[in-house]
Amino acid sequence: MGVLAMFPLGSVLLPGELLPLQVFEPRYRQLVIDLLADDVNDPEFGVTLIERGHEVGGGDQRSEVGTVARVVRIDAIDEARYALVAVGVRRIRVNSWLPDDPYPLADVEDWPDESSGGTDTDDGDLDTRIAASRVRVEAARRLAVEVGDLAEAEFPELGDDPTLATYHLVSLAPVGAADRLRLLAAETPTARLDLLDEALDDAEAVLRFRSS
Repeated sequence: MGVLAMFPLGSVLLPGELLPLQVFEPRYRQLVIDLLADDVNDPEFGVTLIERGHEVGGGDQRSEVGTVARVVRIDAIDEARYALVAVGVRRIRVNSWLPDDPYPLADVEDWPDESSGGTDTDDGDLDTRIAASRVRVEAARRLAVEVGDLAEAEFPELGDDPTLATYHLVSLAPVGAADRLRLLAAETPTARLDLLDEALDDAEAVLRFRSS
């Protein structure tokens, strides 16, 4: 894919997930200015998790797996801040980080999900797995609402694309950034659902303990 402007964050962006940002740090304001100057209809940048360090000021340790974010809206709040909304569109792998100039840059490549192989590639089988995972995610979210971690909200439809649905389930699951990163990096949709089951085992145990 080549060199891409990057926006490391303290959270994991997943394909299909909305990303609202308020941009105020000078180097990222310059990133927005450069995006606006690009002669493309849908400017993009990369998002990776800051595994150690802070979002502001640099000196952070960044994940080697991330997501391309496509800008859908940019508004100037004032002379020092932008409000930006983007959506995750596809997974990427970072081959190497380049010097910040002035914002982070990386040489990246697209990293599409691999086929699960065997019968797991059948749409019906994967759809069955997705339906079962949805039941578990809904149950875990109810526990998270009980302990005050989430506001109660109607569970959204997942959409027709099975691979994107697995990412959507991860985005809805009450799991932490480390688990979300591990799930983003799963090789196949089926592997992602297997890992999601493991993450939900841990999350549900903690939530049940807290609710008791």
